[in-house]
Amino acid sequence: MTASAPSGGADLFGHPRGLTVLAATEFWERFSFYGMQSLLLLYMTKYLLLPQHAAGVIGLAAFRSALESLSGPLSDIGFAAQTYGLYNGLIYLLPIAGAWLGDRVLGRTRTVGIGCVLMALGHLAMAVESLFLLALLLLILGSGCLVGNMAAQVGMLYAPGDERHSRAFQIYYVMLNLGALAAPLVVGTLAERIDWHLGFGVAGIGMMIGLINYLAGLRHLPPDRFAAAQPESGPIRLSATQWRRVAIILLLLFGPYLALLIGTEQAYSMMYVWADTRVDRAVFGFQMPVTWIGFVDGVLAIIGVFVAGRIARHLNRRGITWGELARLGTGLMLLVAAWLFAAAIALLPITPLMAWLLFFVMLDFGSAIAAPSVYALVSRLAPPSAVSMLMAASKSVYTLCYFALGWLGQFYEPIGPSGFWLLTAAIMAAGALLLLLPFGWWNRKLGAQAPTAAL
Repeated sequence: MTASAPSGGADLFGHPRGLTVLAATEFWERFSFYGMQSLLLLYMTKYLLLPQHAAGVIGLAAFRSALESLSGPLSDIGFAAQTYGLYNGLIYLLPIAGAWLGDRVLGRTRTVGIGCVLMALGHLAMAVESLFLLALLLLILGSGCLVGNMAAQVGMLYAPGDERHSRAFQIYYVMLNLGALAAPLVVGTLAERIDWHLGFGVAGIGMMIGLINYLAGLRHLPPDRFAAAQPESGPIRLSATQWRRVAIILLLLFGPYLALLIGTEQAYSMMYVWADTRVDRAVFGFQMPVTWIGFVDGVLAIIGVFVAGRIARHLNRRGITWGELARLGTGLMLLVAAWLFAAAIALLPITPLMAWLLFFVMLDFGSAIAAPSVYALVSRLAPPSAVSMLMAASKSVYTLCYFALGWLGQFYEPIGPSGFWLLTAAIMAAGALLLLLPFGWWNRKLGAQAPTAAL
């Protein structure tokens, strides 16, 4: 399984055909990932941790004892939150090893293919109740192989200075959110309305479709050049200036960007548990499954990308550059506002559906502005020999994000939903201040003002 040189041609908004292949593969990867993400906490708290089911899960009692030996006794919600945080955190830690395999050993193409296979097996294993922990392990390993390498392949489709580079990541982000949009309607509905394990099985089938799409499009992907570029066992050679650039990119990722992710991902963890009992989800007599908010979330995120692009074009015409760092700061401030609003509506005995939807409008618009700009910044500014590693690092920020979410989950019940959302808003505010107060310093060190682009 080796990628040949891209065959040329363009078929998606004037972009190389390889972008179509990668974006479609990302759709199915995100379909399976978000299907799992939307269900995991609900599945554990409403089904798996019930005594009659938990007893049959291989290794679950030992795993819970190990967690409680570190954190103290946990309620079922606390244990589910810790498991959710560890699972998602490790999913984004392993891409460091996967990027090393892609950059130095197997090549990106083989590594992505292996990742697709492991993720498909993991989702199919979720359909067998007793294999719950094994399924999580397979999903963690598969995502580690896939995430950083595929994002790096997107950037490699374009020559340095190609003005389409930033727009490519916007398109990639749109396809990501289309997968997130489809997952709750298909996976969530099957799981909540028919059978949990059927939902997980469909997610596995989706991942197999993604693998087939990737293999069928190999001829359009950038070739793996690691063997010709440098010996596999040699160190990555960077100049002192390049190392400083790498250090500042990492500081940005594990500072302001980490805060952004905590605010974004909290909406798909404890927020679902809260909404299951505290949001009026009746629509014309039909009780909407809580996971369906993921569909709305996906629509809003896609709209947000297009609106952000139009704003950027309008500012460009007026001679104002809305650079990547400025977009990150804008997104952080919108997330602060979103979580303050969530803290307010959580004080209501029952939250109206429209108020909950308004929270997601604010959240998704902020995320749609900020997230593509971070990926584009890392891909554009990273030294060529370390681009996969830094792409994986941008994904591995999710590790700390989810570990933090798992740890924070134990405070949900003691301080209540409103206090918990207020705590989340405070984390967003700290990230915004870290970026915006020394904004000029960040911009000088990174030279991050890139030409704005719109879809």
